[in-house]
Amino acid sequence: MNGWKLQASELERAAGEAAMAACQHWPEGPGLVIGSGGSTGGRKWCLQSWQNLEQSAASTGRWLTAIGIDPSRVRLVNPLSPDHIGGLMPQVRSQHWEAPLLAISPRELKCPEGLLQRSAELTADGREALISLVPTQLQRLLDSPAGIQWLQHFRLIWVGGAALSPALAQQAREAQLQLSPCYGATETAAMVCALDPAAFLEGGASCGNPLDDVELRLDPKTSAISVNTRRLSPGWLAGAELKPFADADRWWRSGDAGQLNTEGLQVKGRLDGALNSGGATVFPEQIEASLIDVAGVEALLVVGIPDAQWGQQLVGLMRLNPDADPEAVLQELQERARGLTPAERPRQWQITPALSTNHQGKWERKRWAQSAQRQQSDTPGTVQPS
Repeated sequence: MNGWKLQASELERAAGEAAMAACQHWPEGPGLVIGSGGSTGGRKWCLQSWQNLEQSAASTGRWLTAIGIDPSRVRLVNPLSPDHIGGLMPQVRSQHWEAPLLAISPRELKCPEGLLQRSAELTADGREALISLVPTQLQRLLDSPAGIQWLQHFRLIWVGGAALSPALAQQAREAQLQLSPCYGATETAAMVCALDPAAFLEGGASCGNPLDDVELRLDPKTSAISVNTRRLSPGWLAGAELKPFADADRWWRSGDAGQLNTEGLQVKGRLDGALNSGGATVFPEQIEASLIDVAGVEALLVVGIPDAQWGQQLVGLMRLNPDADPEAVLQELQERARGLTPAERPRQWQITPALSTNHQGKWERKRWAQSAQRQQSDTPGTVQPS
């Protein structure tokens, strides 16, 4: 296998090893096999060469230099699992930039008071601290005064992996956090664009402009985002074959829809998860980002079920805190939903105690849509907007 290694959790290792054993053709040089996807289209075992990973670290370093941060004078803080690209890249960047790396366990991240007590180590030796977070982690830290104080020690906080809600972005601005919303994928060796924190604090709502080794384009009909970069994965394992991600012109269609303007890339959501409601195409991720911060809601998912009048009726599934008042939560959700277009407003809400992502942190939307359809109408745990 020419030095290719599997990057996977114990839970996934057997499947990854089986995929590696089946493949008969491997690219030259060392690299990693790492899981990609899991929410739609099935799990893929993606190949990333070590050269691509280093290229990604180099281009990210140049981006930092352009906004006034010296990569060799930072301290990288990593709270993400190395089984996924977001947790792997801090290790690669640390090696490439010759910068120290501080790993933070999930348990430590859930104790902001303990993190705050150790905050002096973030900027020891005159270094500037950088961290990558997903929105859920950011929200938990912002819910704690100690978490906010800890985050204020960071020179830059990359946020990616899911939509950043307007309310969460505003919380971060009020705390003067140096947030950099970004967009990338396992297939592209992580980040392809990122927003300057200064632009974020001024109200910027995009993921910024492409890094210097990346081109982006949108399909004029579907708004699908396509990426062209030298660090695109050579392919994914499919039985004995290695299937390429890129087309003949080396463009990879990500499966997300977006907009490109002077501010940069704005991601709408997954094309294969888009819903047709009342003749309009809506993206459930955007709806969820507008509603997820309602008090008492632990998890929220918007799915579509067949409807004769609407094409697809939007149903909001919610898992509530144990001490939450369902009626108060529903009232707040309905009030908040009035700010959405009619096509984006869920027509029904269902309390779903088991609502959760899969072990890869992805929503299995088809599974939860089937669940919503089963308990539609007046079954227990279902509430209708007035």
